[in-house]
Amino acid sequence: MLIDLARDADALAGRRFDVCVIGAGAAGVPLARALMQAGHSVCLAESGGLDFEERTQALYKGENVGMPYYDLEESRLRFFGGTVSIWGGRCALFDDIDFRRRDWVPHSGWPIGRADLMPWYRQAHEIFEIGPFEWDDAYRLVGIADQGFDPEKLATELWRFDEASERFAASRAKDLIDAPNVTVLLHANAVKLQAAANAGSIEHVEVRSLGGRSAVIAATHFVLACGAIENARLMLASDDVEAAGVGNAHDQVGRFFMEHPTGRIARADTTRPFDLWAAYQKRFMKAGPPLAPVLRLADAVQESEGALNSIVTFKLQRDPNKGVALGNKLYGTIKHSLNPNRTGRTLDHLYRGMRAWFHRVVREPIEAAMANAGMTGLYLIIRGEQAPNPDSRVLLSAARDELGQRRADLSWQLSALDKHTARVVTRVFDEEMRRMGKGSVTPSEWLSEPGPAWPVDPTVGNHPIAGYHHLGGTRMSADPRHGVVDADCRVHGYANLHVAGSSVFATAGWANPTLTIVAFALRLADRLDGLLRK
Repeated sequence: MLIDLARDADALAGRRFDVCVIGAGAAGVPLARALMQAGHSVCLAESGGLDFEERTQALYKGENVGMPYYDLEESRLRFFGGTVSIWGGRCALFDDIDFRRRDWVPHSGWPIGRADLMPWYRQAHEIFEIGPFEWDDAYRLVGIADQGFDPEKLATELWRFDEASERFAASRAKDLIDAPNVTVLLHANAVKLQAAANAGSIEHVEVRSLGGRSAVIAATHFVLACGAIENARLMLASDDVEAAGVGNAHDQVGRFFMEHPTGRIARADTTRPFDLWAAYQKRFMKAGPPLAPVLRLADAVQESEGALNSIVTFKLQRDPNKGVALGNKLYGTIKHSLNPNRTGRTLDHLYRGMRAWFHRVVREPIEAAMANAGMTGLYLIIRGEQAPNPDSRVLLSAARDELGQRRADLSWQLSALDKHTARVVTRVFDEEMRRMGKGSVTPSEWLSEPGPAWPVDPTVGNHPIAGYHHLGGTRMSADPRHGVVDADCRVHGYANLHVAGSSVFATAGWANPTLTIVAFALRLADRLDGLLRK
C-alpha cells in the first residue's frame, strides 16, 4: 500500500505495525523487503517522494564546522531509493582486520567479526547481482597476470561492480508497494522519537509533511535507516525524556563520524605508466559484471607501521600543477549542473555508460600512447580508512529547518594517524617499485606538511576529499559507554529501537560501504523476525 502523508494524514489512525522502518534507502528497502517476506507488517516511512524534490532536499542543509567537506545537502539524497540512486556501483567486503581491535588504532574493534556477517554478505551479494561469491585470487578472477607486488606488503583485493541503475528505487520496489502487509508512507519526515517515561523503549514516532499534515506511527519495533547524519540528528533532537537525546546517556550519539579521505599522494616515475594504470584502474569484464583489482596495505605492514587499512588507486593525468584538464572540467560541470531528479539521473547514467565505452574502446589506446610518450603522468591516489575519532561528530545546530526542527551540523575531523597512513602507503609502494625494477615514486608535497589536514585537490577526480561515504555516529559497541548500538544493532538501553546503515560502523575500512550496509540490514531483519516470533 502506498500512502502520501501530504495528502492523507488519517490513513494510519488506529493502526499498529510489527516494525516501522524510517528511511527508504540502501538499508531500509532490503530490510523492509526481508520483513515483508517473513510475513510481518511493516511501515516504511520515507521523508521524500518517489523522486527528487528541492524542498525536501533542503531539509538536509547544515553547516560544516570542522575540516572542509561537501555541502551537507549535496552529499546525500532524500527520496525513495536514497543516495545509492547515484552511486558508482562499487562493491567490496570489509576485511577481517577491520573488525579486530588494533592496539595501534584507538577506539578500534567491533563486538562481532567478519565471520558473523558472512551469511548476510552472501545474501547481499545476490541482491546486487555481481556474479559468483568469489573474492580471493583477484588476478585470476579478472584474467590478468600477477603484477609482482609482494602480498606481505601490498595485498591485492577486489571490487565488483553493480551495473543496475537505481537498485532500490520505487520502480524496483513494486513488490513492497503492492504487498498487503507493507505500508509505504511518503513525505513522512520523522520529527520525534517518543521515548517511554523510563527511557527503555520507543512508544511511537511522530512524522510530519512539509504541508503541515502529521501522524503518529505505532509499532512493536522501530528501525532508524535514514543515514549516518540524520540517524544521529533524530536521536539527539528527541530529547524530551533523555535530556541529551535518545540513547545518548554516555554522549556517544553523533560521535565517530568517518569518511574515506582521498588524496593524490605521489607521482609514479616509471617507463610504462599505462601498463600499471591498466592493470588496476580499468574494469575487467572476463565474464559477467565488471571486476577490478585494487592494492591494499597488507595487515602485517599496518601493524608494524601503525597504519590504517587503506588502498591505492591510479590516475593518468597531465601535471596537476597545470590544473584540471578540460575533459574533467566538462564532466564536473555536467555532473553538478544536472538536477538529481529522474531525468537528470537518467542522463547521468547514460553519460557514464558512454564515457566508460569511450575509455575502453577509444581512449585507452590514446592514453597508452600519451602516457608512454611522457605526455601524461601516473599518480597514486589513496582511498584511506579514517581512524575512529570521537571529536569527528554530528552536532545539533541552533538553526531550524522548514519543519521547525534543529538542523544537523558536521564537524569532520581527521587525525595524525590518517596522514601517517598516507605516508606509509607512499613509502611502501616506492619500496616495492624499486624492488621490482619498475621505477620509484615522488611523494606529494602535502605529505610533509605539519598537521592533519588533507588538500582539497580537484585534480584527483570527482571526490577530491572523500567519497560521500557517511559512516559512524551510532557506532556498534559491547559497552554502552563506548557506543550507541549493541552487536544486534539495538540501541543500548532500548528494547525496541534499532539502527540500520553505516552509522553503526565502528571502523571505516577501505571498502565502499553499500554492500556491508545491505548485509547488516538483512542480519537485522533476521534478528527482528526472531524477536517477533517469540
